[in-house]
Amino acid sequence: MQDILECCCGLDIHKESIVACLLKGPVNKQPSSEIRVFSTLLSDLDSLKAWLVEENCMHVAMESTGIYWVPVYETLETAFDGRMSLIVANARHMKNVPGKKTDMKDAEWIATLLRAGLLNGSFIPEKDIREARDLTRYRKSVISDITSQKNRIEKFLQSCGFRLSSFISDIFGASGSAIIKHLYTHGSITIKDLDSCLKTQTRRRINEIMQAINGRLDKHQMQFLKMMFGHLESLKAHLSEVESQINSFICKYDHQIELIDGIPGIDKTAASTILAEIGTDMSKFKTAEHICSWAGLSPGNNESAGKKKRVNINKGNPYIKCILCEVAWIITRQRKSYLCAWYWRMKQRKGAKKAIVALARKLLVIIYTMLKTDTKYNENCFESRRLQTEKKRVARMVYELQKLGFEVKQPA
Repeated sequence: MQDILECCCGLDIHKESIVACLLKGPVNKQPSSEIRVFSTLLSDLDSLKAWLVEENCMHVAMESTGIYWVPVYETLETAFDGRMSLIVANARHMKNVPGKKTDMKDAEWIATLLRAGLLNGSFIPEKDIREARDLTRYRKSVISDITSQKNRIEKFLQSCGFRLSSFISDIFGASGSAIIKHLYTHGSITIKDLDSCLKTQTRRRINEIMQAINGRLDKHQMQFLKMMFGHLESLKAHLSEVESQINSFICKYDHQIELIDGIPGIDKTAASTILAEIGTDMSKFKTAEHICSWAGLSPGNNESAGKKKRVNINKGNPYIKCILCEVAWIITRQRKSYLCAWYWRMKQRKGAKKAIVALARKLLVIIYTMLKTDTKYNENCFESRRLQTEKKRVARMVYELQKLGFEVKQPA
């Protein structure tokens, strides 16, 4: 390996310790090696930073080990007034040759690869984008908790003999919530009380709903239902707080949010989630293929003896992949859009699930191009492609009819 750096450091990061290997010396000559071990406490992280600054080491590489690399990265990114080159590399790209494995050898191997310029850093967005990413990912977890709590309440009502969900589509809407509150307060409900709880269209089925909840809760069941519903209300209030924090963070990116929101099927919630994952600086990704591979929306490459084998998509970023697939399902219902028509053509050949992943990848390419060129989404740019596809479809149908012996006369 040909060296290109005179001074660099490799970090082997663990939960409680960090092994640092500093390589220093002229290029293409045997460098001097110094290995130190630090703990992951904040005081030792500052000592690691001071040591690197003292040695004038401007290049540091580390593995993306779980979440343990995050405090190390945030401590070192301010070194040399933010001019330190930090590389968080994929562990799969830096496997050592088989043999005796120790933390010291791992750190030295990372430093050796960095000195030779053989490491590619993972995408790490700016600090404010990382903070927004924390909030959007936490919002997803809170929504999951709310859904789980709703399922617990529904299961408890079913066990008590109340079949409320059989006649009300959303038992946690205005009508359903009013009924549940009345049940845990009084234990039972009359037709008159039910009429005051029901809103709008649900009044038409008041007799059926009355039969479904014509029972009584004992004291324990009332207290238990009240406790579970109170926890649901607290989760909803907490979600509102998280939403307000996200809105305050992304207000500085209103222009980018507006661009992404212009795509059919994407609202501001989805746009903020996408922006928090990919950031605003598209120069971090060389091409659209690079960002698709990073997101896990590109198939792997498995070729041997001139034959390409079928492979699945790689893992990538699960958060951006999830939100893009959700948006893709929404687009499939918008029949007049080009993306919807593209999905249905792809579905006929590949099936629904593969077509959804393909549509998610197409969405990411569109978003990447829009943010990179600062252009709005325009459905008219796909018109020529739509006409070309329609022309091929007509030619194929004419060919099939001619094979069956029909004479086809096309209009001039």
